[in-house]
Amino acid sequence: MVAAADSLVWELVKNNNSFMRKKSGKTSRSGSVRFSVERGNLASLSTYKYSGIANSKTIDISSTDDNRAALTLKTKKAGTSGKSGKATIALNKSFRRTAKTITGQATDNYYRSDLKSAALAKYSAVYR
Repeated sequence: MVAAADSLVWELVKNNNSFMRKKSGKTSRSGSVRFSVERGNLASLSTYKYSGIANSKTIDISSTDDNRAALTLKTKKAGTSGKSGKATIALNKSFRRTAKTITGQATDNYYRSDLKSAALAKYSAVYR
């Protein structure tokens, strides 16, 4: 894959991509709501901030087969290689220690501090 700026990739995929789900329902600002089901999108919203396609640094929390959670981060290799461009961290400790791990990976490493609250919210939903 050719390296491109994150904002350019977002401009190309923001209106149409295979992960977008449009729901027609009345909201206060527009007539429809757009959701996204791609990996790396914590809030499942089709916005630049949460996009797993357009951003070079993404955080994803998902459940595993054995009813546990996993934290997945994009690495620097993600632009050129598919599967090996991800680092996965198992989240199998207590809730308090796992929340500290998520906070540490998101903010303390200067990775994506703006996604800290969304990552904790998604982990609390997966943890139930």
